[in-house]
Amino acid sequence: MDSPLPAMVEAARAGGAVALEHYRRGFSIALKPDQSPVTEADREAERAIVSVLRERCPDHGALGEELGESGPRDRRFIVDPIDGTRNFIRRIPTWAVLIGLEEGGEVTAGVVYQPATGVLHTAERGHGAWRDGEPIRVSPEDRLERALVVHSSVNFLRRSRYWDGFLHLADRTQVQRGFGDFSAYLWVAEGRGEIALSTTVKAWDVAALKILVEEAGGRLTDLEGRPGIYGSTVFASNGLLHEAALAAMRDHP
Repeated sequence: MDSPLPAMVEAARAGGAVALEHYRRGFSIALKPDQSPVTEADREAERAIVSVLRERCPDHGALGEELGESGPRDRRFIVDPIDGTRNFIRRIPTWAVLIGLEEGGEVTAGVVYQPATGVLHTAERGHGAWRDGEPIRVSPEDRLERALVVHSSVNFLRRSRYWDGFLHLADRTQVQRGFGDFSAYLWVAEGRGEIALSTTVKAWDVAALKILVEEAGGRLTDLEGRPGIYGSTVFASNGLLHEAALAAMRDHP
C-alpha cells in the first residue's frame, strides 16, 4: 500500500489555504455548546481537507471536529482544521491543521501544518518524525529538575483535578511555559522542552501529535498514563522523564 502521507499533506495544505484566507480577511465567530469558539474558517477548512482525503483515499473514513464522523472506522483520518482557534481569532500566527491516520485503533501517520508560517511536520510509524524534511528528535535530558514543562491555559488546569499535581510538578522542574495547544507537543518532539500537558482535549487534538512525539523518540499518554487518544487529557515527554513526571504529579499533599 502506498504511503498516505502525500494525500494528508495535500489535504492539510488545501485546508490551510482556506483558513489562511479567512485569517487575513476576517471572519465571524460563534460559540459551541461547550463555550469554545468556532469560525466559518474552521468549517470551510475541514470541508476542503475531507474533500481531498475522500478523493485520494476513498476507502478511508473520517472523524472531524466540525463535520463529525463518516465512512469506515477501522481506517480513518482524524481532522482538526484549526488547532489553536483562540490564537487564530486574536491574529496570533500559532495555529495549525492537524491530520492523523488511525488504523485498527492505532495512530500510524500524522501531519501538522502551520499555514501562517508554512512549517510542516510529518510522521509515519517506523519512519521517524520530520520538520520541513529534516528529522527531529526529543531531548536527551534525564533529570526532572532540569526539565522544561509546557502547559495549557492555567484556568483550564485549575478547574481540573490535576491542579495540585501540576503545581507539584512545577516545583520539581526547572521552568514552565504556557502556550499550549499543538505547539507544546512540537516543542517536546523537537527537543525544545521535555514535558507537555493539557486537559479538556479530544481525539482530533491528539492524534497527529501522538505519532509525531513517538516517532521523535518520546512518549504520549493521558495524565493517568494510558496510551490512547480518546481520553480528556494528554501528557507527552521525551520518554526518559515520563514516569518520573507522572509520579511527581501524583506525589503531592
